[in-house]
Parts: sequence; structure tokens; C-alpha cells
Amino acid sequence: MTTSTDAASPLTHFDATGQAHMVDVGAKDATHRIAVAAGTIRMQPATLALVTSGSAKKGDVLGVARIAAIMAAKRTSDLIPLCHPLAITRVAVDFEIDAANNSVHCRAQVETYGKTGVEMEALTSVQVGLLTIYDMCKAADRGMVMTDVRVLEKHGGKSGDWTARI
Repeated sequence: MTTSTDAASPLTHFDATGQAHMVDVGAKDATHRIAVAAGTIRMQPATLALVTSGSAKKGDVLGVARIAAIMAAKRTSDLIPLCHPLAITRVAVDFEIDAANNSVHCRAQVETYGKTGVEMEALTSVQVGLLTIYDMCKAADRGMVMTDVRVLEKHGGKSGDWTARI
């Protein structure tokens, strides 16, 4: 039997023989962990007008996308095979309209007190929030583009704090 400590690779989800496995976090200390992720969806000016006016055929686009993003953070371990189920203590999702670039920016902050980080939960939250905007507006604009989904910062755990260089 191999364990995560047998792995020679920096890719922690593979054991020494290259087999995928769930990382053992049992010996890690529980700490307050925070991750912030962001992403953008670009669209036609008329589509952005539907989003900002609240007159999209399916209703309040950003309100529904916010709920979807929060739900996605909570369900990340159901979607990403080797993610640990986490007791998330907070999910905050914000959308910013960027009229100059016909875009909506999404930012998600996820927190827990646990033995593993919440970067995947923050990334999943952002991506599902953007996907929901796409779903709600696709009848008006199938050419929307989701871009720049990434982790902006993480705090807590053995590796400490990290901030993206923008």
C-alpha cells in the first residue's frame, strides 16, 4: 500500500507508482483557510444591457448566478473527484459590471476551518457563477466568452499565504 508520503512527484494526487489517490490530510493541523478566485465573462453590449436592466427573459441573472456560485462551492467535492468534502464556513460572491469591456467580473471568497484549503471551492464557485450567466443569457448571445478564471489569493495552512502577481 502506498501513501501520500511515498510520492516522489510534487503532484500530490499521485502515489509513487503514478496512481491517482485522495491526499491524506489526517495529520495536518486544522487552521482558518481562505481562498479568493475570480473570472470574467465577456458578451455583446445588448446582452450586458439585459443583465444590468434585470430584463433578461429568465429573470435576475446576477441574483441567480450568485446562488449558483454559492451552491457550487458547497458541492465541489461532488464534481472534482479527489477533492475532500469540507465544512465551509463562508462563501461570498460578488459581481462587477464592466460596461467599458462588455463584461461581468465574478469574485468568490470561500472560508473554512479545516485541514485542507478551499482553492478548488473558490474556483468552482466562480466558474459556475459565470456558467449560470451564460445559461441565462445564451438565447440572446451564444458567443459569450468566459476567461481569466484563477486563484487570486489563499491564506492558512502549512504553506501560508499566497497572492497572485497580477
